[in-house]
Amino acid sequence: MERVTLPERPGWKALAEELGFGFHSMYGAPYWDESRAYCFSLSEIESEIEDPTTELWQMCLELVAHVAADTALMERLAIPQDYHQWIRESWLRGDPSLYGRFDFHFDGAGPAKMLEFNADTPTALYETGFFQWIWLEQQVEAGILPKGVDQFNSVQDALIDRLQKMFAPGYRLHFSSVKDLEEERATVRYLEDCAMQAGLIPKFVAIEDIGLDHQGRFADDEDYVIDTIFKLYPWEDMFREHFGPALPKAPQKWLEPPWKGILSNKGILPLLWEMFPDHPNLLPSWFADSMPKWVKETAYVEKPIFSREGANIRVVRPGMPILETGGAYGAEGSIVQTYHPPARFGEDNMMIGSWVIGDSACGVCIREDKSEVTQDLSRFVPHFIRPR
Repeated sequence: MERVTLPERPGWKALAEELGFGFHSMYGAPYWDESRAYCFSLSEIESEIEDPTTELWQMCLELVAHVAADTALMERLAIPQDYHQWIRESWLRGDPSLYGRFDFHFDGAGPAKMLEFNADTPTALYETGFFQWIWLEQQVEAGILPKGVDQFNSVQDALIDRLQKMFAPGYRLHFSSVKDLEEERATVRYLEDCAMQAGLIPKFVAIEDIGLDHQGRFADDEDYVIDTIFKLYPWEDMFREHFGPALPKAPQKWLEPPWKGILSNKGILPLLWEMFPDHPNLLPSWFADSMPKWVKETAYVEKPIFSREGANIRVVRPGMPILETGGAYGAEGSIVQTYHPPARFGEDNMMIGSWVIGDSACGVCIREDKSEVTQDLSRFVPHFIRPR
């Protein structure tokens, strides 16, 4: 693995805006950065990223089965008791999952280390599946990259295939996100486009505009009763909304399914470590209130069990200042994970996001930041696989 400097495509910003990628720059700083790219060997991708992603996903499914059967563990994950049975039934029914993203630190010298699993509302899907692929094709066409290069990226084809397997042609599928959040709306719009290519009928409704009818069914802003809805809105927040008590009684199906409320929780990190101790792709982890005393003498990272986009993270290393990010998370408790340094190139720290769609690992996205904690404004950098 290496980082290489490349010339940017002429007019790429205009192209991005034409294609709906208006947030390529935010607050005067680049979000999409194609002045550089990461180059991998095929064996690195297959052995160090793809295979571990597939294995970790299966481990997560085994964990869900374990937690869903144990009320005490759901309470440990701060899941309100009113939803335990609903989540359990969702798992036992086999409600299908659409997608998720594992975040790794990987430097090419040792196994990728799982930092967390974004199981419920991961973004950066459009940038990964579509715009990154356009970049590769155009750089090859321009002669900047040689013919024969590839990319670990079958995200779009995998999404379309997964949706076709989940729904019959002509099925009306609702999509939802919070109003006025451009990045989230772009993610949902991309999923709507994939649904159309899968032969479905997508319909958007803002999460704030969903209501309940007199029969306890959720409906959109045009009074269409919702059959199935993809919501880019966290389960832990939905459980605490005013309409939360209606969720277990309503007939709707959800993407992601209710059982993803277990995996959408950093409390799975100590539970995975307990179930699979010394696994090469896991970092030793504990709930903060039961961490061994010796950990405090080493480098570690503390994370709230509910936290988004790098908020409220504490990186503690002996002899160094504590790195701490702001935010409003942490009331439900936190976990502690041993520190593993990110790969560093110049002044930049790099993190790999590895996508799983259905049960298949199918692509990566790379984020860079001068901070060791990846947050919402961390830069997205494309990648390619060098020819054999």
